[in-house]
Amino acid sequence: MSSILNLRGVNPMILKQQICDEIENIEKELVDLSKKIHEKPELAFHEYSAAKNILLLLEKHGFNIKKGIANLETAFRAEYNGKGKGPTIAFLAEYDALPEIGHGCGHNLIGTMSVGAAIGLSKIADKIDGKIVVLGTPGEEGGGGKVIMVNEGVFDDIDYAMMIHPSTSNIICRGGLATRKLTIEYHGKSAHSSSPEDGINALQAVINTFNFIDHIRAILPLKSNINGIITNGGNAPNVIPDYASCSFSVRADTVSDLKIVVEHIEHIVKTIEKLMGVKADISKTLIYTERYPNKIIAEKLKENIAQFGEVMNYPKPNMKYGSSDIGNVSLIVPSIHSYLKIAEPGTISHSIDFTKAAITDDAHIQMIKGAKALALTGFDIFSDEKLRQDIYEEFHRTVPKYNKSDLE
Repeated sequence: MSSILNLRGVNPMILKQQICDEIENIEKELVDLSKKIHEKPELAFHEYSAAKNILLLLEKHGFNIKKGIANLETAFRAEYNGKGKGPTIAFLAEYDALPEIGHGCGHNLIGTMSVGAAIGLSKIADKIDGKIVVLGTPGEEGGGGKVIMVNEGVFDDIDYAMMIHPSTSNIICRGGLATRKLTIEYHGKSAHSSSPEDGINALQAVINTFNFIDHIRAILPLKSNINGIITNGGNAPNVIPDYASCSFSVRADTVSDLKIVVEHIEHIVKTIEKLMGVKADISKTLIYTERYPNKIIAEKLKENIAQFGEVMNYPKPNMKYGSSDIGNVSLIVPSIHSYLKIAEPGTISHSIDFTKAAITDDAHIQMIKGAKALALTGFDIFSDEKLRQDIYEEFHRTVPKYNKSDLE
């Protein structure tokens, strides 16, 4: 049986309408925020202007702010307390951009949707028990901001986490692959190209790394993917390079599979060291884990956003997808990372075309819908004890427990 808490006889549908009205009242402020973030794209962990503009709006609406959490200058926690004790719901804000492309992943919309949802919900905070939180999570594009924040305990007192990502279709419960990046540096011995036998060719070691990886693709776990680039191949064609390096993006279905793929690459590097006489150094980024979207929260979001004319679908079984640091959050907190259409199918994410799409009037219309849907879903969680129980039953049933060593 559902338990509507602390509503003091007020019809929850009236409160839901009030939340939507409050978000509409700040629509101009939200669109302005999105535009400010978009027009000044900032790379991972350097989102000073974006964070400042987000916090100015949240402070204006009465949120208590804590800056620089998790020892990250552009991370923050903004909090608004309800009437009494209860769950803590976090709306996750991303706001970093891509090199040269700008906001080709639409993070200006992500951050603003979460801000709008939190402000809208805060306007009825005297009717709910719990805390409304916006977590500023910088450095999603390769920096692993949420991974760092998880490791630093930022999510320890968070009970539910939600965000919406712009896309070319409406999707709930889309997964994400586990991933990490490897950088391999080879140290050889330089020589004149007329006498290559006097040197140890570090570039040849890099080339062999690519060739050996191609040879093992057939034995890698299903859904695994390795893509690499040469980052340094020497300085002159008439010199045997004594230094060369390469970088690889490695993805796999799960952390367990990812470790298998990485072990294969490490074995290749050791083989090349013995074969060619080079010395190698391998550095690894943080692991983004696979993603476990909470179906119960996602279905509630689907129900709420339907009233704004948006139909959410489940991903196709053969859909290809990438990775995000929200996966690490989904391991410890019931989470959703749903997708809302802001551009036509065929518009490629991480492209200039998507950057342009993320600042259109249509994108901002969708952004307001997303903010409303997130806020209404948050209200449902605050007000329905049975829903909270169902969310955690799903979470404990479907999400694996990893040891710290698994994620190193």
